[in-house]
Amino acid sequence: MKSVSQPVKVTVYLTGDLNPGFMRLKKSTTDMLTELNIYSKGKITIELKTPVESSTDNKKEIEYSELEKRGMTATSVHDKDKEGKFIQKIIFPWVELSCNGKIIPVNLLKNNPGLSGDENLNISLENLEFELTDAFYRLTKTKIEKIAFLEGHGELNETETYEASKSLSRYFQIDRGVIGTDAGVLNDYKVVIIAKPTNPFSEKDKYVLDQYLMNGGSLLWLIDGVRISEKSLTETGETPAIPYELNLEDMLFRYGVRINPSLVQDVQCALMPVNVAPTGQKPQFEPIPWVFSPLLLTSGSHPVSRNISPVQARFASSLDLVGNDKNTVKKLLLASSGQSHLLPAPGKISMTDLPDVKDRNYFSVSHIPVGVSIEGVFESVFANRIPPVEIVNPAPVKKTSFVTRQIVIADGDIIRNDIQLSGDSIRTLPPGFDRYTSQQFGNNDLIVNSILFLTDNNNRIALRSRTLPLRLLKKNTSTSELTRLQLINVVLPLLLLLLGGVVYHWIRKRRYR
Repeated sequence: MKSVSQPVKVTVYLTGDLNPGFMRLKKSTTDMLTELNIYSKGKITIELKTPVESSTDNKKEIEYSELEKRGMTATSVHDKDKEGKFIQKIIFPWVELSCNGKIIPVNLLKNNPGLSGDENLNISLENLEFELTDAFYRLTKTKIEKIAFLEGHGELNETETYEASKSLSRYFQIDRGVIGTDAGVLNDYKVVIIAKPTNPFSEKDKYVLDQYLMNGGSLLWLIDGVRISEKSLTETGETPAIPYELNLEDMLFRYGVRINPSLVQDVQCALMPVNVAPTGQKPQFEPIPWVFSPLLLTSGSHPVSRNISPVQARFASSLDLVGNDKNTVKKLLLASSGQSHLLPAPGKISMTDLPDVKDRNYFSVSHIPVGVSIEGVFESVFANRIPPVEIVNPAPVKKTSFVTRQIVIADGDIIRNDIQLSGDSIRTLPPGFDRYTSQQFGNNDLIVNSILFLTDNNNRIALRSRTLPLRLLKKNTSTSELTRLQLINVVLPLLLLLLGGVVYHWIRKRRYR
């Protein structure tokens, strides 16, 4: 905030008739902005603005649509009035920052579908400082850092990673390309993303990646352990499951991770519509649990995955942490639920041979690791090898790295967005969007947080680790107990303050009369 050099106008749209939870969020927002204004030496102007000021429905709709065009969507809140009737309120939990014609909207409300309203509000308060300072960072930064998607090994193409690239473009310049023969081709990039490769890596490419890591670069690995054919599964109802041979086993093993040739099956999974009508009759689709699409649990202790929705995977593999290197720190990011199963490969997947999700003997494995972060000092895979002859201008092999970070996720589809074709137009859906239930999972948040973590030299991402204890009344609290607690918390402090004032006045009068 001390680096803010130009005046910044902050408009708070969280106003109006709010319930106590949103009033607390509004007060915390204005208090935080006031505190940030002190560090910026008065560069911030705060304005509280009612999002919709018109009285007629038609004009309200126009104002709503104008706000949505600027990236701010309304939130519907259901409350009870004093008579016990349910009422619906439309609020805009948004803040808008503007400076020199650049405008950045900030969503104050985190909405995890699996949590209650009070829990979501508490998560919003925990993330408030990070969201606001992150917006100021994007608004005022002058140097644009670069990240790169690797190509040349059958990775996901630009269309399949369009949504993730669009989200990351708020922070970075994004390039794509093959490695080539130049040993230092990756040196200008903060992070290199390897997204679902399907072809083996050459020793030349491994050498460039290894030395890039040794010189302080960061890597995001999104690697499948098993090759399956979704086209064959759709057309014939079955597909072979064959282990991938990417020639990366020795490299990842040296860094402390092994991706296993297996598939995670999980009771906590997405639904898939299946035609249950007999042959020759009109199709009748019913949703069934698709155990090969687990909804992965996120770690509550790591800033990358803390307070985000479950992450939807497709044919994810398991991974193991190997070695006992004291120079690196390994932390879990993603895991399956407490009722999971590992299906080894090679094998076959058939729609007619799906396991029963009620079979607890089959789903007997708990919390299978799928994603981890590793940070520290790494040993080079080429420490005792001769550099490949194809490399141009090779520097002396660096055997140990500077302190740096990697993230390894055993599923390449976590970053992939679905594509919808409508005539000649192409529409992309966000990663983790379930088109059958219209539910948005936390895939995109995971990818953005991962890149911010890998590029975070100032450790700003650690702000996401803030914890505010949430203490709620039990749901079966009686009316009399509720009244008693309210009196203790509201009336008793006032009585104590009044008593203290009387005693102070009596002592002062007695001493100085």
